[in-house]
Amino acid sequence: MLDVRPVGYVIGLLVAALGVTMLAPLVSDLIAGNGHWPVFLEASAMTVLTGGLTAVACSNGVTEGLTIRQTFLLTVLVWVALPLFGAIPFVIGATNLSLTNAFFEAMSGLTTTGATVLGGIEALPEGLKLWRGILQWLGGIGIIVVAMVFLPELKVGGMQIFRSEAFDTMGKILPRAAEIASSISVIYVGLTLSCAMAYAMAGMNGFDAMVHAMTTVSTGGMANTDASFGAYGAGAHYVAVVFMLLAALPFVRYVQMIAGDPKPLWRDSQIRSFIATVLVVVLVLTAFLFETFHGYSEIAFREALFNVVSIMTGTGFASADYMLWGPFAVALFFFVGLIGGCAGSTSCSIKIFRYQLLFASIKTQIKRIHSPHGMFTPRYEGRPVGDDVLNSVMAFFVAFIVSMGLFTIAIGLTGEDLITSVSGAATALGNIGPGLGDKIGPSGNFYDLNDSAKWLLAAAMLVGRLEVMAVLTILTLRFWRD
Repeated sequence: MLDVRPVGYVIGLLVAALGVTMLAPLVSDLIAGNGHWPVFLEASAMTVLTGGLTAVACSNGVTEGLTIRQTFLLTVLVWVALPLFGAIPFVIGATNLSLTNAFFEAMSGLTTTGATVLGGIEALPEGLKLWRGILQWLGGIGIIVVAMVFLPELKVGGMQIFRSEAFDTMGKILPRAAEIASSISVIYVGLTLSCAMAYAMAGMNGFDAMVHAMTTVSTGGMANTDASFGAYGAGAHYVAVVFMLLAALPFVRYVQMIAGDPKPLWRDSQIRSFIATVLVVVLVLTAFLFETFHGYSEIAFREALFNVVSIMTGTGFASADYMLWGPFAVALFFFVGLIGGCAGSTSCSIKIFRYQLLFASIKTQIKRIHSPHGMFTPRYEGRPVGDDVLNSVMAFFVAFIVSMGLFTIAIGLTGEDLITSVSGAATALGNIGPGLGDKIGPSGNFYDLNDSAKWLLAAAMLVGRLEVMAVLTILTLRFWRD
């Protein structure tokens, strides 16, 4: 029988740690003097107590390492438990959200999706604004650790190709996670502080600069205004672009650079492909927008650059309602959102390296058709790619597309229209943020969706953030058999 005590122990500790972070918005509300601080005191006490008791109850089952089954279960359940407790401040706070809306908001935050059910964000207490930023910031650093430690070990979606690039201590999942977390924490915090200072220099007040830095570096996209970045000037837009791009690059490259070896950063083929894709899409959209902005090239370039980078990295900020730019722009944003950033970053969606492996496989297959007796092997960065990696990548593509179709059908069955169903499933599964249409487009939010659709979208956020296959694995009967 599967021993869940080691899993419960780790989850309990993480839940308790989440409760401790609630003290930051408590202090923020105290400083603001808005009288909202008791909400976070109560939520923190509930969360720390529950997490601590869970850890104590499961401590007698702690072992040095986790089995593969325990690792799968831990990876998934962490991203269920933390949103449940992260939703508490929304339920008992000034927003008075229902459990459905509160869980949706917390899941969107921790998965760095950025979809929101909140309106009138400007009027929210400072503590809740900061809490939204903290959820996304924690989710960003959390997914880096998951992508660098757990997914390569679990051979999810071809991620095993990066196993040797991280901190390889096979069979010691938790020590390895702690080692990686400590290594990337300095980089993550440094990027966040640098981003906050840059926003402040671009005209944001200190509080907005800090919260937006958290949601930028995590590629989360939750803003402190209903208008998102439409409320800020050109300087803030360019700052956001720089740090969204930096956050979408593999953090292991930053670790190597700090260790004195910057060459891998420039030689990484997925980084080159990612930057090239961004440039091509931005130039195409800029040319298209020249007519919309009547020849104002800087505005056209800035709007194209900001929104393309935001959607492609899965951040989800918006500087304008691109639904008004016409069908071409809308279609472009839909497909750009399904590209994503680099593996091992805070970015989401399918990821550049999978497209590289897909095209390498197609190219090899074409060569085999032309020369049936030839020996051709797909390569990635000059190295042969094994069948296990290619099979994992192909399985991921199929699972992603099938999942998107099933979520689309399910959301449609709840009564939502086709555009909302399709774009909602895509944006949740890709952890992008805004969808398409009047309801969930860049100028709307997800509040008006029915509760069933919100639960389905929250499930899609979880499935997409954990690369689909990790969640599907624990849903099989074989996983639970001895």
